[in-house]
Amino acid sequence: MVRALVITVLLILNLSLWGTLVFLGGLPKLLTTGRARRRVILLMAWFAERWVQGNDHIFDLLLDTRWQSSGLDELRRDGRCLLISNHVSWVDIFALFRAVRGRGPFIRFFMKRILLWFPIAGQGCWALEFPFMRRYTPEYLAKHPEKRGVDLETTRIACERYRDLPVTVANFIEGTRYTRSKHARQNSPYRFLLRPRVGGIGFMLASFSQHLDAVYDVTLIYPDHDVNLWQFLTNRLEWVRVEARRIDVPAEFHTAAITQPGAARERFKAWVDVLWREKDAQIARALGQEDLPPEALAG
Repeated sequence: MVRALVITVLLILNLSLWGTLVFLGGLPKLLTTGRARRRVILLMAWFAERWVQGNDHIFDLLLDTRWQSSGLDELRRDGRCLLISNHVSWVDIFALFRAVRGRGPFIRFFMKRILLWFPIAGQGCWALEFPFMRRYTPEYLAKHPEKRGVDLETTRIACERYRDLPVTVANFIEGTRYTRSKHARQNSPYRFLLRPRVGGIGFMLASFSQHLDAVYDVTLIYPDHDVNLWQFLTNRLEWVRVEARRIDVPAEFHTAAITQPGAARERFKAWVDVLWREKDAQIARALGQEDLPPEALAG
């Protein structure tokens, strides 16, 4: 308990320091354009990487967790890449930041637009060029068909800002963190994964694929696949693995057709399903549970 409290305080202090600098950087960003604006954004990203570095030092000092990563050595600091990942815990954020730091550009996540108004953090993410999305549910679109395609246009505009910026965009395509209860409710066909949602990655590929240098399939693995942040902060998480592989996305999935109902979208879903089944088998091998049936995870 004391350890977790100390870590939490140190994380807050670290965020307060670097987050405030990023937050203050929003003003010169707002007042500049072109190359000057780009320099401001890159400076904000440098501050954000120092925040990640500070977090890593705190964890290494106070926790026994072993961090392992592979497959990301070819990342370029000046490149633009997309990471497609499963989502297990809030620890995933720290794991991905650690794995990419020093190898590739600072990670950005697609965020709900309402988070833009979250004090300091929301404005800091805006200063760092995090894309904010106003997503519409299928039910809403059925009643308001005029809004169909707005998500794609919003994504396109957000991604246009990355044409001249080095960036790593991470997408948790399950849309939510894994728990055994969610796994059961979804009747997921995978043993260690939730059902993937192809909308977000579809918008990203349709809007930005021509600017991407690489796409990576990232698998996050923990000893207990239903891990939570409290276990981590109380030093009960033995290890974390980030295993990545570079993948080739078929050319037919670089168009807006995969964001609309139809044959192309169905083929895209099937392609993602293959990735997810391979990822599921990868986690099973890492945990030595190749023969574990899905129902064994329901308990």
